[in-house]
Amino acid sequence: MADQRRLERFLRSTLQGAGEQFEELRRSTDGQLEEAREAYEVARNARELPTDEAGRAKIVCRRYAQQRAAKLDEEYRPACYEADHPDCEGCAEDVQRGRIETW
Repeated sequence: MADQRRLERFLRSTLQGAGEQFEELRRSTDGQLEEAREAYEVARNARELPTDEAGRAKIVCRRYAQQRAAKLDEEYRPACYEADHPDCEGCAEDVQRGRIETW
């Protein structure tokens, strides 16, 4: 009888530990999958922008309200991007979300 209880406790704790590991792994992979989906969407949105013959994105600058053709960096920000400027931050976000004004 005592052996059966010890076996039950052992099995319960082992299976519970395996279940916790599985849940932790599932949460981790869900996060990685969401990051990959977001990166794919950002890249797709940037790729769909109209470009000139030199491969520069044809966007309307929010800061100066003018049409310009700008190369995009690895984070899909225009070459004219200035960190911490509210218009530039909004422009970069719009490029990534696919809602930037183009020409």
